[in-house]
Amino acid sequence: YYTNVPVGDVAIKNVADLYLYPNTLRAVVITGAQVKEWLEMSAGIFNQVEPGAKDAVLINPAFPSYNYDVIDGVTYEIDLSQKPKYDKDGNVINADSRRIKNLSFDGKPVDPAQKFVVATNNYRAGGGGNFPDIKDDKVVLVAPDTNRDVLVRYIVEQGTINPSADANWKFAAMPGTTVVFETGPKARDFIGDVKSIKIEDAGEGTEGFAKFRITL
Repeated sequence: YYTNVPVGDVAIKNVADLYLYPNTLRAVVITGAQVKEWLEMSAGIFNQVEPGAKDAVLINPAFPSYNYDVIDGVTYEIDLSQKPKYDKDGNVINADSRRIKNLSFDGKPVDPAQKFVVATNNYRAGGGGNFPDIKDDKVVLVAPDTNRDVLVRYIVEQGTINPSADANWKFAAMPGTTVVFETGPKARDFIGDVKSIKIEDAGEGTEGFAKFRITL
């Protein structure tokens, strides 16, 4: 669920850490409704959390982390009090559940019929992960470039980069509720950099990992 790229010169191996697979670039045209379902599927990585729960486990370990996508360019909230709509294989398990809230583009609610071009990879565009309505017939761009090569070229062209998350999504507020997750211990050095949520060190995790707490 994490990687650690140290300050300094960026090596090719660092890019490989960020993007493990030799996928190639694709673009798909989908509707606002399909964007929402894409995000609903991705939100399945999170466990359902009861309002008022203390230190509930955030991540469902059975859900493949490579099937958790963030779509940049839109803003949205994920409501953890709701059941996941899809299971890890893309099957609908709670048809009436709606975890994705306040989905917006350019500050306005997304119209279900609105068209979006989404940059992705050949795996996802070809139906990998069984995401709803994401198939070859939605593809409008097929590029020979691997996603890793695109990252490398961008870094080379920029010379110096200072990557940071733009906080285009967040968890919906759940007063009196906390969740915990595990990641690398070095993340403790960067807790102060996270401005969009309240996150704190929650001690030692399992197998050398560190545990962190998020207040919802």
